[in-house]
Amino acid sequence: MMKKFKVTLASAFLFTLTSFGLQAQDYKTENIVLITLDGMRWQEIYKGADSILVDDTGMIETPGSLLEDFWSLNPLERRKMLMPFFWETLASKGQLYGNRAYGNNVNNSNKMWFSYPGYNEVLSGFADDERINSNDKINNPNVTLLEHLNKMPEYKGKVMAFGSWDVFPYIVNEERSGVPVNAGFDKAEGSDLTPNEILINRMQDEIRGPWDGVRLDPFTHHYAMESMRKYKPKVVYIAYGETDDWAHGNHYDQYLWSAKQTDAYIKEVWEFIQSDPQYKDKTTMIITTDHGRGTSKTSWKGHGASIPIAGEIWMAAIGPDTPDSGEMKTKGQWSSAMIARTIFQLLGMEYPEEKAAPAIKEMIK
Repeated sequence: MMKKFKVTLASAFLFTLTSFGLQAQDYKTENIVLITLDGMRWQEIYKGADSILVDDTGMIETPGSLLEDFWSLNPLERRKMLMPFFWETLASKGQLYGNRAYGNNVNNSNKMWFSYPGYNEVLSGFADDERINSNDKINNPNVTLLEHLNKMPEYKGKVMAFGSWDVFPYIVNEERSGVPVNAGFDKAEGSDLTPNEILINRMQDEIRGPWDGVRLDPFTHHYAMESMRKYKPKVVYIAYGETDDWAHGNHYDQYLWSAKQTDAYIKEVWEFIQSDPQYKDKTTMIITTDHGRGTSKTSWKGHGASIPIAGEIWMAAIGPDTPDSGEMKTKGQWSSAMIARTIFQLLGMEYPEEKAAPAIKEMIK
């Protein structure tokens, strides 16, 4: 009789949790690393170097050329040559979404199909085409998942963001959210800089890169890595930017080399996660992009509403609560707006924005 009474109490308790929308599951995820590659096409992720573009650079006869580095007649081999971490680790221990050859579709929810609206969607969980319709440096009126977490006592001061584009302090609304954002040509600050931070600061002064407002990704990456080692934040957002800017300049060679380098950076992040006691087996990493781009020799350089397929994107995940399904081949429709609620569910919480897209149920055991 006593056993039956205990079972009844347990059932009532679980019913109460469900009634109030609380999570009864025991998720292992305690930390989140969110990564974006600006304007990285799904076509290269799933098929590797594009035959239309790779042979149009004027560099194919030189040693270490694009054909030598990235070309095979087999698209499955090409994608491994371009993104080895994606296809050796994510494909075996995580999940990859967005191969439209299988009807596994990922799209922007917003209809702008350029950067600020795309990042707002990823970070807030919903599109806001009425208010977020330019790349201007305007503080985001929407509260992002980073800000929501930074307001919670258990995450306060443990949320950090790093970006190559100097608009990210406005996208994250650093002023209101209190989330520190190292972006553009920001440097590491403080009285206790590590030797690595001092060196990165100096190198950023000396190597400006080809663009105004966007630094080269090595600076973003190494500032992020050094902060993870030094401060051990529970939530980290890293936004790499080179792929989009090289594409706008019609430099397909640099676009591919940057994509491969970013793949290596993501591998370094994951290997650090797996080597550190705070992060090992307690961290989920989610990777996506802000928008797609065109596919012809001219339209691949651009994106936006004038290019009908520029809203086609992709995403990936790996972590202790994500099934190792590899390349997702089931037909369906997902969006980057679903990431915010997914992150909160992985952390065992309900996302506070009612209008945010639902969580990606396939991404969570």
